[in-house]
Amino acid sequence: MNAKRWIALVAVLAIIAVSGAVSLVTSPADTDDFAGGFPGFSEEPVQERLVEQGTDEGKIAVIRLEGIIQAGGDALFGGGYNHQLLLDQLDHAARDASVDGIVLRVDTPGGGVVESDEIHDKIVEVRDEYAKDVYVSMGGQAASGGYYVAAPANRIYANGQTITGSLGVIMQSINFAELADELGISDQTIKSGEFKDIMSATREMTDEDEEILQSIVDDAYEQFLGVIEDGRDLSRSEVEELADGRIFTGNQAVENGLIDDLGNLEDVIEDMKADIGRDTDVVEYEQGFGFGSFFGLTMDQLFEQRQLNQLTEWLQQNQGGRLLYLYTN
Repeated sequence: MNAKRWIALVAVLAIIAVSGAVSLVTSPADTDDFAGGFPGFSEEPVQERLVEQGTDEGKIAVIRLEGIIQAGGDALFGGGYNHQLLLDQLDHAARDASVDGIVLRVDTPGGGVVESDEIHDKIVEVRDEYAKDVYVSMGGQAASGGYYVAAPANRIYANGQTITGSLGVIMQSINFAELADELGISDQTIKSGEFKDIMSATREMTDEDEEILQSIVDDAYEQFLGVIEDGRDLSRSEVEELADGRIFTGNQAVENGLIDDLGNLEDVIEDMKADIGRDTDVVEYEQGFGFGSFFGLTMDQLFEQRQLNQLTEWLQQNQGGRLLYLYTN
């Protein structure tokens, strides 16, 4: 470890010590007051940062969905995808009467079926119950679950070379039963039913196993088709023709009706301003910057490979046959 890393490590340890001391000598209320005494510190989960000053009342909220869509998130290290934070941000924008519309910046290969559906439902709630427009701006990729969450938006934009599509469901696991046999390794499993160890890595998949799993994948796939059909006003046959897992560029997605127009984030914001009819402020939502996120910021500086480690850990944790709306390339 070089000198710079040692200095950073000492700084982190000092922060831990100070944080521990504060927690010992203050009550929760005192801690809130203490944090409030520092400019920029807040324990609120959502904070606004002014991106562009408008000349009229109201504001457009920019919310970023970046990284693999998964439960939990990278709250400890202060960066990466945070599922609950994203839902909180959408809620915050919906309930804020001064927010005229939301621009959701999507840059993700997708992720969990349940998590993608939770975001989708929240966007529908914002659109229908709060009568606020949601425009999606696709980044480098908005594939599979990334498209699933975009489908109910009022308008969808992408760069011409954005990777989108990959419409469908995938469930994967690794099987090394033959290798185990060659090595003389046997699996001793005690189970309560025939299919309790379905997708086991140590036995071959049976036809009955495959039939059960395929029915689950098909169920999630039907839901995906319905989301696209409802969100994009396409017929079921049109959706099925597109939803075979292939990917599209943004240019191709305009032609086949999956998105509305080409443009970058700034173009989307300007279009929303024009549709609102006012030159509103533009704000971007961020995670509240309290003591936890201050510590996380320091850790980010120490661990430059955090994003790669997060992906590796996630892939390791999800080799057990989880249903995914995920572009896996």
